[in-house]
Amino acid sequence: MPQSLRRSKDRISVLVVTADNMTSELLRNAFAHGRKGFAVETMTGSSQKIISGLAAHKPDVALISEELQDGPQAGVKVLQRLQSSEHIPAIMLLQCSKPECVVNAFRGGARGIFYRTHSLKALSKCIRMVHRGQIWASNEDVEHLINALTRTKPMHLNNPEGMPLLTRREEEVVHLVADGLKNREIAEHLQVKEHSVRNYIYRIFEKLGVSSRVELILYAFSQRDQTS
Repeated sequence: MPQSLRRSKDRISVLVVTADNMTSELLRNAFAHGRKGFAVETMTGSSQKIISGLAAHKPDVALISEELQDGPQAGVKVLQRLQSSEHIPAIMLLQCSKPECVVNAFRGGARGIFYRTHSLKALSKCIRMVHRGQIWASNEDVEHLINALTRTKPMHLNNPEGMPLLTRREEEVVHLVADGLKNREIAEHLQVKEHSVRNYIYRIFEKLGVSSRVELILYAFSQRDQTS
């Protein structure tokens, strides 16, 4: 593992994935000179090149540009691979708030959206929040997600007999996910194995017809609104 990505108690290791060395170095230098508490490594190139080298990096958080050398949405491929193999919390770096880009990022497994026009101070906060298991999204981002959900098949909460789709334990898992807990923390809270939590979440996804934790969190918020 690269020296600067070794975990320490007081530093968050960050892997920055961009199309070019200039952008990567600008971000690395900005963190080095202006922000303590981060250890930054960079990868540049095409999605294929980056995916082939991911195994050598074990960051706490990944910051992935949506545009890489092989296209404007190539970063989503890296995001998806990272989530399917490593389950490392990731932030998608976007140029602007286009609905399709926001939705694709979260469906690909992003835990946060950050825009190039925003400040380094905001980026530091974003990384810390995502590292703690929270979702980083603006009101506009959330609105894009809600609009996308309403255009897809409706989320049925009851079966044809009118019974709730989720068991009481599954509902408890949903609320813990919405509170920002990671699988390990949910397992500790429920006093079960971590693989049991993964199984719960898989069944919940299947029952509700969602594909990401973000969609699951939106479901939980909608339920809270209905009962408040």
